[in-house]
Formats: sequence, C-alpha cells, structure tokens
Amino acid sequence: MSKKLYYDSAYIREWQTTISRVMEREDGYYVLLDETAFYPHGGGQPCDEGHINGVPVLDVISEEENVLHKVASLPGEGIVSCEVNWQRRFDHMQQHSGQHLLSAVCRDLYQAMTVSFHLGTDYATIDVEQPELSPDQLAAIEREVNEQIYKNRTVTSYFVTDEELAKLPLVKQPKVTENIRIVEIQGVEYNACGGTHVSSTGEIGMIKLLKAEKQKGNTRIYFKCGYRALQEFNDSLKILGALSIKFNTGKDEIIDRLEKWEFETKQLQAELAQLKEENDTYVAGELLSQREGNLIVRVFENKSLKDLQNLAGKLAVQSDCPVLLATLAENKVVLANNSASLSCGVFFNANLAAYQGKGGGSDKIAQAGFPSWDDAAAFLEHAKKQAAHLL
Repeated sequence: MSKKLYYDSAYIREWQTTISRVMEREDGYYVLLDETAFYPHGGGQPCDEGHINGVPVLDVISEEENVLHKVASLPGEGIVSCEVNWQRRFDHMQQHSGQHLLSAVCRDLYQAMTVSFHLGTDYATIDVEQPELSPDQLAAIEREVNEQIYKNRTVTSYFVTDEELAKLPLVKQPKVTENIRIVEIQGVEYNACGGTHVSSTGEIGMIKLLKAEKQKGNTRIYFKCGYRALQEFNDSLKILGALSIKFNTGKDEIIDRLEKWEFETKQLQAELAQLKEENDTYVAGELLSQREGNLIVRVFENKSLKDLQNLAGKLAVQSDCPVLLATLAENKVVLANNSASLSCGVFFNANLAAYQGKGGGSDKIAQAGFPSWDDAAAFLEHAKKQAAHLL
C-alpha cells in the first residue's frame, strides 16, 4: 500500500520514492510507488498528471488501498524522481475548494443542497436540489461566494475517529465508514472529502457563475474558479473588443447595434426574397415560351439548390410537364414533375448510382448532388433522354 502524500499536503510537487511493483496490463504499464503525491480519480475530481523519472504519467487510479500509476513506458527500477503537473493540480484545487464554498452558499441562502459535482477540463458543475434559481438568486449566490473568498478563510483537512465525527455538524454523512477525512472551511462548513484543496479561500481567486439550467428536477450550475475564471474574462473581453471594432462603437452599445443589424438584415432578406420571386416568375415565363416538346431543361451558373427547387416546382405546376434544372455552382440537379407519368424520386433512386450521384425525393420533386460537374452533366443528359422516352 502506498503512502498517500497528497493527504499530508496538496502542495507537494516533487519527491523521491521507490517503485514497489510493476504491472503489465492490456492497456499498458502500471507502477506502484512506496509514496505518492499523484491524486487518483475520485469524488468528482480528475486524477493528477506528471512524470516518474521523466516518463509521463498517463492515468492514476485507486484499487482498494493501492494507487496505481499508468505510465507511457517503464521508468526504471529502484529510487525514482517524481513530479506532479502543478498547473493541473492547482487548477483542480481551486475548482474543488470553490465547489465546496459554492455548495455551502447555495445551501445557506436557498436551502439548495448539492447532489452531484463534476470537474471538467473547461468548466465545473454542481446539481442542487432546487427546480429553478432565478437570475437574482444566482447573482446573490455569486456575490456571497466571492465575499467568502475575500474573507480568506482557512481551509484544513484531517482524519477523524467515529467519536470525533459524531460531534461535527456535517451536512451530509460520508459514504465510507473508515479513514474518514474532513475538509473544513473555517466558519463555513465541515465536509467529508478525499480531494485536494487550497489552504485558504483567498487562493480560489474568484468564482464566476456561467449559467444555470434545469436537470431532472434539479438545477445545474456551471461555474469557473481562479485562473479559469480569469481566462473566461479575458476571452470575453477579446470578443467584446472585436465586436466593438467591427461595429465601430463602445462595448455598452454593442447590443443595440446588433439588434439594429438584425432588423436591417431581416429587411434585406425580405427584399431579396421578393426579388427572387419576381425573377423566378420572369425566368419561368421565359422557359415556358422556349420549351421544345414536353420537357423543360436549363443549366444555371450560380443558383443554389433551394432556388432550383423553388423554380422547378413553379414550372412543373404551370407546364404540367417534367422540369430538369441544374446548377454549375453546386453540381446539383433537380427534377420536378406534377403528373403521374413519371415519379421523380423513383427515377433518381434507379439512376443516380451510375453517375456517383447522391440524393432522392418524392414523386413530384427530387434532387441530387455529384462529385463533379462532368458527373452532373452526364446524369443530366441521361435524364433528358429517359424522360423524353418515358413521355
């Protein structure tokens, strides 16, 4: 069994110890150390990373009383030098201690008990027993939790006996029955926890709530602490700066400018739709007057698939004959037919594969895309001959 140095101090970064056992499993090599400061997965907190004799530690797991370290290769024998990835460790300490403080504030302000905690690579979440928390309630939680950070309360951890445990005002009883470790935030709470934590709330830096959403009758709160919160602020500021430059306005006026831009865009889209409708009417009239026989065919350079579909449908209704339209810009072909003489979807399904085309449709209209214009043009010629033959 390894001695767990992270219980002595979460601030141990480097140490020397002895490899007591090496295991080869299907997924790689694992080593057991006499002493380890590498924290394994547990309690919602991810494992540490780092190096043993310069060899990367890929994963750390707990099996019974042992801590196993998955390594990229065997790090040697005898005494080895170990190093924890401090940036990752301290980030986890900030997020985990921040979660304890946030959960305590949610409980004290709104009787919202935490039922689960997840520490992800980008953000952390807690689920609390409240069907909903209003924006004002979330703002109050955020203010209070940061107030507790500024008070720089001491955070300590220690193991207790059953008798000592019985005297502590725990909000939630631990799941384990032995080796019970308490994390105490001075004047705030006592919590059974085996994770790594900062030594005072001031080291959390700050807590920023990102959003809240309903989750199976509870409320899930997304948040970031410490350096993560600082990075979130810097990223947001970068976006605000770019928008401010783009719209040539101060950040306080960006929303107004976006709303104005959205309104103007909707107006332009309505005008464009009207112009397209008028243009389709004109083009439809032209094609109807120029058709030869019982088939309408036209290749366009720049029309989109949606525009082809609209025009083909309009023509099929007005002419009551098959309509074949294609676009060079997208290598697409559309077939529309309003009579029972030809099923567009059936025809496409039967003929597309020979020309590397993919698509389909209904009896009245079908569409397909091709890897090149040569394929599309070949299918178009085939469709023209087949349609003429069927009619």
